[in-house]
Amino acid sequence: MARRAFTMTTAAFTATAALLLTACGGGDESSPEDIKGAGGGSPSASEPASSSTPPGVNRPVVKLPSSFQLTFEGWTSSDARQQAVLDDAKEELRAGYAAIIANDPDSEAVSFYDTDSGRAQSKKWIKSYTDKNVTVIGKLPVFDPEVTLLDDGTTASLGYCTDESEARTKHRKTGKVEGNPPDMDPEVYYLVTLRKSSQGVWQNSSIRSERGKCAK
Repeated sequence: MARRAFTMTTAAFTATAALLLTACGGGDESSPEDIKGAGGGSPSASEPASSSTPPGVNRPVVKLPSSFQLTFEGWTSSDARQQAVLDDAKEELRAGYAAIIANDPDSEAVSFYDTDSGRAQSKKWIKSYTDKNVTVIGKLPVFDPEVTLLDDGTTASLGYCTDESEARTKHRKTGKVEGNPPDMDPEVYYLVTLRKSSQGVWQNSSIRSERGKCAK
């Protein structure tokens, strides 16, 4: 389920994985992992925009169904600049899974949080699910975020981990539910590169992922 490690990978500073829930991936071009199954459950509105949101920016509303619980542990920082990166990276990931669930590879919400190069990676990741007619279900914790801001003020890297132990993919037509093989490490490490847009939005530029590289 990696994206990103669900069953997909993205490149340069960004991470994708290979699990059923894997998001877009890159880096060593290790294949992202798909997250299987989604569908059903009433969607819940996205969390309120943070105080770091630039004035005048109309952010998309991202909704996820109760059948897929994407949780973020420790995604707070006392540094306002780092918090802005965390907030936007979180919404990009939520938008990506919402696109998989909605069967929408051309999601405008994903485009909002991606650069052109990041968008190409995200679309490839989303299509790794939609082309197989599967969605995602279950639980996917996202934890241990670490932000590094570069001196130029418009570039940042973000590393984080996911645990696909309770993430699944579900075939839309047959209802077949699948998870990762028993011998596969459920934790995937992601490294994402973000660029700050002219609107002040931190957008995913590239993503890499590597399974089994999270600290134990």
